Amino acid sequence: MWFRLRKLIIWLLGVYIAIPFLVKLCPAIQAKLVFLNFEAPAPSSELRCVPVGPVGRSVWQRRSTASGALRSVRVPYFIDLKRPQDQGLNHTYNYYLQPEEDVIIGVWHTVPTAQWKDAQGKDQLWYEDALGSNHPVILYLHGNAGTRGGDHRVELYKVLSSLGYHVVTFDYRGWGDSVGTPSESGMTYDALHVFDWIKARSGDNAVYIWGHSLGTGVATNLVRRLCERETPPDALILESPFTNIREEAKSHPFSVASTDLYTEALIFFMSHLALSVSVDLRVIAYLKIAHKKIYRYFPGFDWFFLDPITSSGIKFANDENVKHISCSLLILHAEDDPVVPFHLGKKLYNIAAPSRSFRDYKVQFVPFPTDLGYRHKYIYKSPELPRILREFLGKAEHGHRH
Repeated sequence: MWFRLRKLIIWLLGVYIAIPFLVKLCPAIQAKLVFLNFEAPAPSSELRCVPVGPVGRSVWQRRSTASGALRSVRVPYFIDLKRPQDQGLNHTYNYYLQPEEDVIIGVWHTVPTAQWKDAQGKDQLWYEDALGSNHPVILYLHGNAGTRGGDHRVELYKVLSSLGYHVVTFDYRGWGDSVGTPSESGMTYDALHVFDWIKARSGDNAVYIWGHSLGTGVATNLVRRLCERETPPDALILESPFTNIREEAKSHPFSVASTDLYTEALIFFMSHLALSVSVDLRVIAYLKIAHKKIYRYFPGFDWFFLDPITSSGIKFANDENVKHISCSLLILHAEDDPVVPFHLGKKLYNIAAPSRSFRDYKVQFVPFPTDLGYRHKYIYKSPELPRILREFLGKAEHGHRH
């Protein structure tokens, strides 16, 4: 039995040492560690552009396969993204837009709850026209992993819809049923395309941009670009933001995703072996405490894990972008966030608040205490959120500072 245990430990040690080299040498692994887009989208041949309505208007539709089902597998949920109503969004329409050749992105548009009854049974053109109704619009940019149909995201759409907002969200290229290969520049271009699509239909209605987690990097990239071309949004909301991807990776509790997978596997095997051999349970307890730092102190951590990410052009430099943004900014962050540490959100605020680009605009940081338990993705549960948004967005266009 001890021979088997020793063999297992040697094998796990070999995997532990090999992972940093794999990350260093394989750009695809580096991208996966950042994007976590493990969905397998259906091929673009299943999509077609169909002219409808007035001249110049068309929609993208999925062709039916022989089985009538999408040929895609989504982790962790099996969600038919064509049917947002299955997620309780009965006033939401699924679109497909084409930012550029060979890239098609899936989009959800949820109308305000006040329009719920009118939305029943309506087609895409009705939803597009509805953007011109007298309601503000929020473009929501989600974080890594999952799709636009993630549970916590859906719950936020419902909250925002109940407050009278249109909510437009989408999966970046390479996520969900969107076609394309993800990259920072590509994700930003997807967001720019959707923003312009909204502005072309929303008339004089306010358009706000809301980014969460990795989506805050896309959001500041987008808003910086919009400000540079002098078409800023009416406000920017950052939920659980970081300063830049390098600091986030270094501050992440698991340092990188593979850390968690490796150490949880080690703990699992050690725990089961403890039932049949005399493995000191204190060793297992120590592993459970130490696993979150197992690679952070690995010799050459920066060279193995952080340098490859930045050299691949993945920066998501929120700390630099906010110096070039000229619109009102609201930052929301839970103190008990285990994914993006609270101190990074606070640091970003401290960089933005004194910036000259915000001198005529409101900048506000709202912390959520640990005892509320909102962690990384449950701020939507806050009963204070409607008041926070109402007070902030009500003043945002007037350029007040906090």
